[in-house]
Amino acid sequence: MGSTGTARDTASQEFMDDPHCDPDRLERTYRQFRTVNRLVSGWQRIYRHWIRPHLDPHRPTTLLDIGFGGGDISRAITGWAARDRLALRTTAIDPDERALRHVRGVPDGGVAFEQASSADLVARGDRYDLVISNHLLHHLDPAALDALLADSRTLARRLVVHNDLSRGRAGYGLYAAATLPFARRSFIHQDGLLSIRRSYRRCELREAVPPGWQVRSMFPQRLLLIHEGEDR
Repeated sequence: MGSTGTARDTASQEFMDDPHCDPDRLERTYRQFRTVNRLVSGWQRIYRHWIRPHLDPHRPTTLLDIGFGGGDISRAITGWAARDRLALRTTAIDPDERALRHVRGVPDGGVAFEQASSADLVARGDRYDLVISNHLLHHLDPAALDALLADSRTLARRLVVHNDLSRGRAGYGLYAAATLPFARRSFIHQDGLLSIRRSYRRCELREAVPPGWQVRSMFPQRLLLIHEGEDR
């Protein structure tokens, strides 16, 4: 499928999800996540509006990043908190050993990286004040999405923020043009376009999640899936 079409593409697999994909292209893709996320993911706004109000300069707040990928989001949020002189302890998990190998090759930025799933953390009884993810929802089938949301609510004392793409033609076209020069050296072009085709629209995500979750739109073409806990 060459565009966003009218329905989600739930059948195609991203190249980097193939365990046998080219490791050099995969490594370059991990490195390019930082640039792409800085330009389009909006995490600095999310930090200011949703995360920073929960932080304290004296009492450490704990944050869990599920599916850290290149590790750049975890490091960025931890760095912003340090800049604001707020105490934040960040744990980042990903079940893919290739992601862990990548983050071990660069400074951790004060983040504790671990190869694990959200279910692993639930099983051992871990709890965190805040739970986040980036570009994770569109990868999941309905059963896996339900499991992630249940795990997130169990793991988070105060707040869950899942940040993902919102499917749309304008964003698809802009992304296609901007990343075309990288198409042969990494998966950032092909997989990014597929991610957009796999992503939800706001009404679709609302229908896919259980009661208690808020679905909010954010520019440019973002969806925030939010759950606020009782302990605020």
